[in-house]
Amino acid sequence: MKKFKHDFINKYEGFGAFGLDRITDEETLMYTLQKFSDDNFMKLLIPKLSDEEMEKFYLLILETIKKHLTEDEYHNIYLKDEHH
Repeated sequence: MKKFKHDFINKYEGFGAFGLDRITDEETLMYTLQKFSDDNFMKLLIPKLSDEEMEKFYLLILETIKKHLTEDEYHNIYLKDEHH
């Protein structure tokens, strides 16, 4: 069984605009991140990134996770570590 899913992108009917209101911004960010993390897109983009760009992406993600997730959220929701 797959642990990770991207259901939102397949059901989203909004117009993907940023800066209108908090709810639309959240939906637009989720829409954008799910499109961005598509396997085929990642296979295209990642080889084109410089080492510095890859490090910036990685550190931004890691810092954001550390700032906003508890240890349990990190293991249970992000890592899907069922043994934690």
